[in-house]
Amino acid sequence: QVQLVESGGGLVQSGGSLRLSCAASGITFSMYRMSWYRQAPGKQREFVGDVTSGGTTNYADDVKGRFTVSRDNAKNMVFLQMNSLKPDDAAVYYCNARRAVYPKPDYWGQGTQVTVSS
Repeated sequence: QVQLVESGGGLVQSGGSLRLSCAASGITFSMYRMSWYRQAPGKQREFVGDVTSGGTTNYADDVKGRFTVSRDNAKNMVFLQMNSLKPDDAAVYYCNARRAVYPKPDYWGQGTQVTVSS
C-alpha cells in the first residue's frame, strides 16, 4: 500500500520560513519524480516544485529563489524548504510521486496546511 504523508505545515509570519516533509512508503522511492503542489481556497491546485529521480529540480516562477525541493533516498523522504514566505503562499501543500513509464503510477498525499500571516 502506497502512502505519502506530509508534515511540517503550520502558521508562520510573512517573511518567515517553514520546512515541509513528505515520507513515502510502498514505492521504490528513488525511481519516482517527487513533486510539491499547493491549493489555496477557491483556486486550482498548482505546481510548486519537484525533484527528479536523478536529482534535477524545477520550480514554479513565483517560488524560484525562495523555495528549495530536496530528497533523501535513504529515508524515502522529500522536503520543501520555504523561505521569505508571503501571504499568497498560504495553501494546503501536497506531495506527489509519479513515474512516466507504464503504468505511470501517480500518488498523492493528504496535504498539510500552511498559513502565512501578514
